[in-house]
Amino acid sequence: MRPIPLGAKGIFKLRVTPAHLANQFKDAMLPPVFATPMMIMAMENAALNAIRAYLDPGESAVGTAVDVRHLAATPAGHEVTAEAEVTRVDGRRVEFDVKARDEKEEIGRGTHERMVIDMRRLDQRLSGKSKAKA
Repeated sequence: MRPIPLGAKGIFKLRVTPAHLANQFKDAMLPPVFATPMMIMAMENAALNAIRAYLDPGESAVGTAVDVRHLAATPAGHEVTAEAEVTRVDGRRVEFDVKARDEKEEIGRGTHERMVIDMRRLDQRLSGKSKAKA
């Protein structure tokens, strides 16, 4: 992993489809608006995009913490833009301020944390767990 500078930014855009709506994704009794887990997914992707250029081959970064508020409803057909900015780097742990908006207003805001991992080591660890279950 190369040094990740504070202030590094990433974005992720998503056109809201019926599959992203709370009443389709979670429970039919919910209103037909963008589901909170989908907003968080967009924020996480923005965070990964903020640091992607600093990862070495074979590295990735997994989410380890999310603290966000969903502030406004977004119906299908609208575009959501999530943004992330690096606010702290502590070894392999990277913290971000995250936000999301649609064409009309800010729809979410909070913080997110990711941990840079070595994919080969993770694969070895997971293959050991799956062998133990067999």
